[in-house]
Amino acid sequence: VDELRQLHYQLCQTRVLDPACGSGNFLYVALEHMKRLEGEVLNLISELSAGQGSFNTEGLTVDPHQFLGLELNPRAAAIAEIVLWIGYLQWHYRIHGALNVPDPVLRNFKNIQHRDALITYDRKDLVFGDNGKPVTLWDGISYKPSPTTGELIPDETHRIPVYDYVNPAKAEWPDAEYIVGNPPFIGAATMRRALGDGYVDAVRKVYKGEVPDSADFVMYWWHIAATKVRFGHTRQFGFITTNSLRQTFNRRVLEPHLNATKQPLSLLFAIPDHPWVDSNDGAAVRIAMTVGGAGERAGLLRQVVEEHEGADDSREVNLSHRTTKLFPDLTAGANISGAKELVGNSAIALKGFELGSQGFLVEKNTAQELIRQHPNFTCVLKPYMNGRDLTNGKIDRFVIDFFGYDERNAMSEFPNLMQILIDHVKPERVVNRENRTSKNWWLFRRSGADLRNALHGLPRYIATTRTARHRLFQFLEKKVVSESKIVAIALENGYPLGVLSSRVHTLFADRTGGWLGVGNDATYNHIDCFRKFPFPDLSDPQRQHIAQLAEQLDAHRKRQQAEHETLTLTGMYNVLEKLRSGEALSAKEKVIHQQGLVSVLKELHDELDKAVFDAYGWSDLGDKLVGKPGATTPLPDKPAEQAEAEEELLIRLVALNAKRAAEEARGHVRWLRPDYQAPDAQQGSSKLDLDDDTEETAPIAATSQNWPKAMPDQVAVVRDL
Repeated sequence: VDELRQLHYQLCQTRVLDPACGSGNFLYVALEHMKRLEGEVLNLISELSAGQGSFNTEGLTVDPHQFLGLELNPRAAAIAEIVLWIGYLQWHYRIHGALNVPDPVLRNFKNIQHRDALITYDRKDLVFGDNGKPVTLWDGISYKPSPTTGELIPDETHRIPVYDYVNPAKAEWPDAEYIVGNPPFIGAATMRRALGDGYVDAVRKVYKGEVPDSADFVMYWWHIAATKVRFGHTRQFGFITTNSLRQTFNRRVLEPHLNATKQPLSLLFAIPDHPWVDSNDGAAVRIAMTVGGAGERAGLLRQVVEEHEGADDSREVNLSHRTTKLFPDLTAGANISGAKELVGNSAIALKGFELGSQGFLVEKNTAQELIRQHPNFTCVLKPYMNGRDLTNGKIDRFVIDFFGYDERNAMSEFPNLMQILIDHVKPERVVNRENRTSKNWWLFRRSGADLRNALHGLPRYIATTRTARHRLFQFLEKKVVSESKIVAIALENGYPLGVLSSRVHTLFADRTGGWLGVGNDATYNHIDCFRKFPFPDLSDPQRQHIAQLAEQLDAHRKRQQAEHETLTLTGMYNVLEKLRSGEALSAKEKVIHQQGLVSVLKELHDELDKAVFDAYGWSDLGDKLVGKPGATTPLPDKPAEQAEAEEELLIRLVALNAKRAAEEARGHVRWLRPDYQAPDAQQGSSKLDLDDDTEETAPIAATSQNWPKAMPDQVAVVRDL
């Protein structure tokens, strides 16, 4: 009984904080759970003390003063306070009826604070321009019809003031044993539009060096909570965030906490990807759940293995469970997030061009007519592809690319094209908050100089969509301009296309890149998925064999798509998945199977997979994941065995990545394209010239020289030293 009384006392002192509480949903649920636990404790006290001890608690009870919140919206903060009291009183009436009603019924504990959770500041000052007038910006949401095209363009008359936050500093959170919540889901790219330049600048200034500017808004809450837990101010925290938590730009926030040598944080619970209905607009999104605790500890990883539509737009899910060490990418087993970027893979894979406006695009028929009338237009009017075009296998639009032209020259040489940009691009560009973009309104938002340099002199390059249901790679002609949703890989040979298209790489990419969107599609982050991927050390016959298969695969898909206008790569690979699983095809899928010759496609992929597994020396895994040579029946449906083989493949790739990183540290770099990446390197530098077991090299003599600006030159200097 004494131990139970002590537990009850502890319950009544336990505080729960939601630092972005809204109208109090999470705090209400926490109150419900703690009142239920309190009821179990009091009932057991009553049983053990023959009914004499359950009410002798000296007035102690779990009540709203223990549930703390921070909320910027004053109305939501007020509602949260009332919600907690309603929940508390409902519980009281369920248990005690009208007896011992609290007096007063409501008490103002001031436990819900109306204030910012991230920063404090002395005041907000209007920013004034050189003309002495307040600086204002287009509000980002108001549009009007264009007088020339009729299209909606920014309405410059609707403007908002720009504020400077004076003396910003970190906000202090109330002390609590537990922190819970679902902080705002705002991406890094939309923070300025949603929150204003002044606020975003102040937040980033205050947390500089702790939270990267590329991180989503929610990661500031995650960082603060993790810090409080690591250093003993809070016992645990649990947040719901977008499932982009695992992406590179957000993972940089998790890694310093989870990988710290002193006072590390551990993930005690994680669901990397789960369906969710957004409370603001009812949109279906994907979320991640994480719980953090201090010290080196194992955690429970739960993953969605089945998902079905339920009633009222809900989703019914079945979850797997595994208790082990959890990594920053919310995985277990192979430490994919711990893989290193390889110098030999640098400067090759890059994002496509960021236009910044759809006004640069011209319909294919219109573009071809302009080129027919003005053949010189081909140097600036180029075929264009976005991610959907790449999947559909067709070019429907061209893009006006004035890279290298100033406004006067572009106007003089290409007035027809400049008029298109004046009508469709300039109105939205002149109100852009970025001075560089508004000033150079006739150019892409980002010049893409690195990509242009990498593609220079190549007749073609490899491309893949950044987000896709199936991870596919294909060749594009150099003249095709890829949009930023495409990753362009500046390699023209067939063997890298074959290795990238193999199951070895696609599995690595899926685990490294993560998933996004309602469709839970795989994302290809070239920094992680490509730069960390260790290519096999190929013999010349292996290189030629893989290249031949890759060329055949690329030609097969393009030929079938050219013959059938509605045939898409997504459709072909949906059918391919069914063939591999042994499922029956629907009538529509049978048509796709015939149009795409998908059985031939499967044979090509299986042969390519086997060739790549053999090149790594991992034919044992190839037999498990692809099948033994000559097999005509599908692999047996043994998910556990397949998952085990996939995990072993990832473990081997991480180990090979570590080996390659160690080689590079000793001075040996396996360049993928040495003529571009390291033009001054000696012939044969891409071959292994150190014994695999070599751990030491001769000391390097001290020297000094000018440090070049270009990355290939920098790499060459380091290699030579």
